[in-house]
Amino acid sequence: MVCQSCNEQTATIHLTEITEGLRAETHLCEACAQKQGLAVKSQIPINELLSTLLAVQSESGPGAADLSADIQCPSCGMTLKQFAEKSLLGCPHDYDVFGEQLKVIIERAHNGKTRHCGKTPSTAPAEARDRIKLVNLKQQLEEAVRDEDYETAAKLRDMIEKVK
Repeated sequence: MVCQSCNEQTATIHLTEITEGLRAETHLCEACAQKQGLAVKSQIPINELLSTLLAVQSESGPGAADLSADIQCPSCGMTLKQFAEKSLLGCPHDYDVFGEQLKVIIERAHNGKTRHCGKTPSTAPAEARDRIKLVNLKQQLEEAVRDEDYETAAKLRDMIEKVK
């Protein structure tokens, strides 16, 4: 796909904006995105990120991973120490076997968040950020009501009123 701004380079930045139910997509190359003030961060492969975080976590901190533990996947034989060295898991069962250690690493990488909610460009207008926040709060409110967590639902209702 070609950049919609310069019509020359390959588009590597894909923005989707939903306004009043209408979806608008913008496809830009990295240079045009930077010219428009969009923050462009180079992506780190997930295996490198997890390996780095595992190494840091194993050195210190609460809930530090014990790489010397003899935890081994019964399906592929992978150990946590091998994962730290190779940066790759051996099979899908490793997620179950090393789940606790991986959860701590992933939470640390995402500032304690374990749910993906998308990205908002740093240059987005305040109105757009408020609309996104409102949509997220409404979704949380629906979940709270569905789970019969009325205390949380009341707090979310109040937050929605403030944003409106």
